[in-house]
Amino acid sequence: MILRGFLTTLLLLTLFIFTTTFLQAGSSIEVSETDGGDFQLIAFFDLRNRETIIQVTNTDSAHDSTTVHVQIFTVNDLCNENDFFDDYTINDTHVYDLRNIITNDGDPSGVVLPDNAYGIVVVTCQIKDINALTSMIGNVRILDANGYEYRTNMQGVGINQDNLSTPFQIYTFNFNTKSGVTLSDVVGIALDDLGSEEVSASADIYTAFDVDILNENEDIFSCRNVLFACIDQDSPRLEEILQDSGEANVASFEYGINNVIPHSKGGELLCPGNTISEGVARLDLLSGSADEAFIYIGLNNGNGRGSFDSVMLQSYVIVPIPQQKG
Repeated sequence: MILRGFLTTLLLLTLFIFTTTFLQAGSSIEVSETDGGDFQLIAFFDLRNRETIIQVTNTDSAHDSTTVHVQIFTVNDLCNENDFFDDYTINDTHVYDLRNIITNDGDPSGVVLPDNAYGIVVVTCQIKDINALTSMIGNVRILDANGYEYRTNMQGVGINQDNLSTPFQIYTFNFNTKSGVTLSDVVGIALDDLGSEEVSASADIYTAFDVDILNENEDIFSCRNVLFACIDQDSPRLEEILQDSGEANVASFEYGINNVIPHSKGGELLCPGNTISEGVARLDLLSGSADEAFIYIGLNNGNGRGSFDSVMLQSYVIVPIPQQKG
């Protein structure tokens, strides 16, 4: 599955700003933040001393009702999948508390997640008519026990009949330590079978990136190659996945940026040994077995302030790219 790019600028919801600019191209699947509505929604959830609330709204007024397939993949349980189906009427909105998942009808969903679970949520409308797909919007809210909050729109997928185009190549985001930023969460959701009613996620489904960091003067500093996959550092399959990919010596579902803004849960870094406090992280696609990856970027001060946003991977990206690496 391949993306159709579009020109967009993403702003963080509160204190910190990330900007990514994309150039128009044609494709078979369109990925966007769900301001306008899509038939498939993707989110990150986290119950590690955090609470996660996901809100889904059926914005379609052309059909009486729709059934959605909710899939939840738990990274720290070998990417185990739990799922259920739920019904929405026209302009219907429902909120899922990932601690206690209740369906839109008020019944138990049958899915019970452990206290420390974290991972992926995918919500997909059943495809009754490829030319008249139900439109949904969604958002995710993550509240940390330390007092800060992450909140953003879910990322979305919409089917389009255009010809295929070149897949995404580059993704960038800005970062800084203003307002006391000390910690980060760079979450990469690698998925297969996008656009279908049965999306797949596993340790075998990955995207590999070459990571660089640019400072304020646009001087470029090489980092390392990383894999995004539905896997954690305790997985018995970690070495196998790294060997099979042959692209990197680290694989994870989430990363911190560098030594100045490490991961909020003590995880791996995109750029270990790097001490740039303000700049741009650039991820160049190397390879991957996934249809697509969805990236969420979070910054927080470890106390009462945090901000979270999504960055979409597109076919063509306009970013400052120096000619030589230093």
